[in-house]
Amino acid sequence: MNTENVNAPNERVDQFKDYLDTQGLRLTQERLTILDQVFNTDTHFRPDDLLVWMRQAGYKTSKATIYRTLPLLIKSGILTEVIDANNQTQYEYIGNIEEHAHLICVQCGKITESRVPEIIKQKNDLCKKFNFHPIKFRNEIIGVCSECRG
Repeated sequence: MNTENVNAPNERVDQFKDYLDTQGLRLTQERLTILDQVFNTDTHFRPDDLLVWMRQAGYKTSKATIYRTLPLLIKSGILTEVIDANNQTQYEYIGNIEEHAHLICVQCGKITESRVPEIIKQKNDLCKKFNFHPIKFRNEIIGVCSECRG
C-alpha cells in the first residue's frame, strides 16, 4: 500500500490500522485516502461534502465507501459525530482539538465552536465524583445565531 503521499500523521494511520485489525478488516488504499482527506479537513462536514472534496482532488472514491468508512473512523477514535439542528450527522476530525461546545443554529445550520473551561471542569469533577471514565463529551446548545436573528 502506498502511504508516501499521505499527510495524516503516522500515529493516526497506525491507530486506524490497529482498529481495523481488531475487526478483521484491512487498511485499503481507499480507506487510507479517506483518512487523509479527513485529516486535511478543518471544519465539520457531511459525507457528501467529503465525496465532493475527494472528487475535486481527483480521487474516484465511491459514496458507499465513504459511508462505510466513516463509522470505522468514529469507532477507531479519529472522528466524532455532531448532530446539527436539522438532526443531520456531521463529522469532525478529533486530531489534537481540545474539548469544546457546539452552538448550533436552527435556522442556517451554522455550527460555532467554543471552549468553555467552566463546563469542562464541571464534567471532570462529575466524572471524578462518580469514578466514571468518559469516552466522549458532547455539549451542544441549539438556538438561533446573531446573523439569523438580525
